[in-house]
Amino acid sequence: MKSKSIRKAYNAGRYYPSSKEEIEKFLLLFNHSLEQAEDAKERLSITPQAIIVPHGAYHLSGFTANIAHRLLAKKRFQRVVVLAKASTKYFKGIGFTNFRNYETPFKELKIDQDYLNIIATHFPITFLESNYDQEYKTEIHMPFLAYYQPNVKVIELLYNDCSDTLLYQLIYWLLEDSLTALIVSSNLSQNLPEKLCNTLDTFAINGIAHQDISFFNESEASSKEGVEALLKSSLDLKLSSHLLDYRTSCDVTGNLEDCTGYISAAFCKRE
Repeated sequence: MKSKSIRKAYNAGRYYPSSKEEIEKFLLLFNHSLEQAEDAKERLSITPQAIIVPHGAYHLSGFTANIAHRLLAKKRFQRVVVLAKASTKYFKGIGFTNFRNYETPFKELKIDQDYLNIIATHFPITFLESNYDQEYKTEIHMPFLAYYQPNVKVIELLYNDCSDTLLYQLIYWLLEDSLTALIVSSNLSQNLPEKLCNTLDTFAINGIAHQDISFFNESEASSKEGVEALLKSSLDLKLSSHLLDYRTSCDVTGNLEDCTGYISAAFCKRE
């Protein structure tokens, strides 16, 4: 199948700024705040192969996501696979959009078509034709990658109505390759009163911290299946889990009746 030219940054100016200068202002502010934290040295010592990151607007969840992206850039990977549950149109299974390059406010990132073809020989992934190239849950991470890892290749994968076994097998296979990094894009509880949001998110935090799906089953997350598959894969591959940050939209908006939880976590090879 012949690939098209550029996967456009449809959500620039919505979930994140459309200019690289404005994004840089956000990232400089996030990093300054991080470096002033008491536990900065401990968090910045982590070198992950996989991360869980939120996909809220940058002013809401950008600090949380930035920590994980900054840490992921410590190792030079050949490619980064960004995985999320689709929110545009319904389909079944795992899918991709067929482009050569990925537009960001910084530069175009090269999409790893060769590795995508290798994935397709091992797993039943499907070409997604209509409107899936407008998916914000994956796109929102590309400016981070372009800033921190401008030469890395990327792959954007979406899933919907997908078997847990297939997601687990895909993630396990990806993480066996030391040259491949994985991002699972997921918010936690969404649009709930703050107290309920915090209660449900406590289950997710415990599940991620202990790599225990039984905790996470009681939580809510926008890419719950992907996170659970990552937890199971990381446990089987003997990766260590590190919580990086948790906060809610209420910390910014002050709206205690409409709260969304954001978490970032890192998964690393044990020394």
